[in-house]
Amino acid sequence: MDRKTCGKACFLKFVLSRHKKSLSCYFQIMPDFAYMAGHSKWANIKHRKGAADARRGQVFTKLAKEIMISAKLGGSDENSNPRLRTAILKARAANMPKDNIERAVKKGAGELEGVNYEEAVYEGYGPGGIAIMIETMTDKRTRTIPELKNIFTKAGTSMAESGSVSYLFDHKGMLLVKANSATEDQLLEAVLETGGEDMEQDEPGVFVIYTTREDFHAVSDKLIPILEAKGCEILESGLKFVPQTTMELDAEKTTAVLKLLDQLESHDDVQNVYSNLELTDEVMAGSLSDS
Repeated sequence: MDRKTCGKACFLKFVLSRHKKSLSCYFQIMPDFAYMAGHSKWANIKHRKGAADARRGQVFTKLAKEIMISAKLGGSDENSNPRLRTAILKARAANMPKDNIERAVKKGAGELEGVNYEEAVYEGYGPGGIAIMIETMTDKRTRTIPELKNIFTKAGTSMAESGSVSYLFDHKGMLLVKANSATEDQLLEAVLETGGEDMEQDEPGVFVIYTTREDFHAVSDKLIPILEAKGCEILESGLKFVPQTTMELDAEKTTAVLKLLDQLESHDDVQNVYSNLELTDEVMAGSLSDS
């Protein structure tokens, strides 16, 4: 089935009931989590854990890793390094201190001594055959891989060979935009003018804009200033693994998948986790009643 709606109130209630955190906590510490948990298509694309990432220190560690690898690959000048610019914007949105950001940039660029991180993407299967993609940044793959395997094994599932799962996803650039006073036609016009690939409404007043992986930074650099000038708010942006289709499971299996995703995202080396799990009102209501 295609991507479809996941109930905002139901899923957010599920997250908050599991982690005993207030909504304001998510907006303050990791603003994009609250939006991603509360928006239909966006929530189905990327799973974010709640309680562990609500710990400010772990959030900053993951943001710092992204800044370091971005500076390492593209240099320390954010004006000429779009990926670094995006990473810094996310860090600022999470209220990461300026000194922490600058230190991470310098470490990545080799101006300060620091840990040498490398990126790696792993694949796996969740309960019910759900496909899972895991983005990591690690200084030691020989530590990360066995620990991830252990998480899958404890869930009764397994990691997959490279390519076994990734073909089920498209790697796309995405922006989550709150229109505010701008109309849908105005947004679509801006998307087409700047080379965007597609746009769809996520919920009233909120839109998901897609770009190709290759064009994401070029399109974002042109599109974001136009949208902001129209009064729009950029809630989240980045390269995401988008499932071509999603799978709907019963409440019991959905709960098991969400538990596995939480455990994966809680790992220090894991940056992002994606799955093709379909979140529906009915299934999430069942998960709530079982929890």
